[in-house]
Amino acid sequence: MPKDITKEQYSDMVKKASPDSPVITNCIKAFFVGGIICTIGQLITNCCRIFGLSMEQSSNYTSIILVITASVLTGLGLYSKLGKFAGAGSIVPITGFSNSVTAPAIEFKKEGFILGLGAKIFIVAGPVILYGVLTSIAVGIVYYILS
Repeated sequence: MPKDITKEQYSDMVKKASPDSPVITNCIKAFFVGGIICTIGQLITNCCRIFGLSMEQSSNYTSIILVITASVLTGLGLYSKLGKFAGAGSIVPITGFSNSVTAPAIEFKKEGFILGLGAKIFIVAGPVILYGVLTSIAVGIVYYILS
C-alpha cells in the first residue's frame, strides 16, 4: 500500500472493488446442497439396511461410499464446481472432508510421492484432524474425571 493512501481510503477502494455477496442466496444453496448430500447418505444407509446389514455396518458402508464418490468427483474436477455453487453446503458433510484430502493430493502429485503427495495430502485436513483428536482427548479426560 503506498504511503500517500490512508487506511480509510484503502478500505473504500476495497469496498468498491469487492462485489456484494448474496448472503441469503448462498445460505439457501448451501442448505439445499448439504441436505441433498445428506439425503443421498441416508438413502445409501436405507439400501444397506434393506439388504440385511446392521445399522453399524450400514453406516460404515455409507461413509465409505460417500468418501470414494467425493474423491472420484474431486479427481474429475466436478466437486470443485459443486463447491463453487454450494459453498459451505458441500464442505460440511463427510464428502467435504474427502475433497479436502483428495484435492491437495492431486495438486501436488507432480512433486513426487514423498515431497508432494506425502507431505501435502493433509495440508487442509491436517488441522481438522489435529484439533479433532485434541478435543476428543480433552473431552475424554473431563468425562473420566466427572464419571
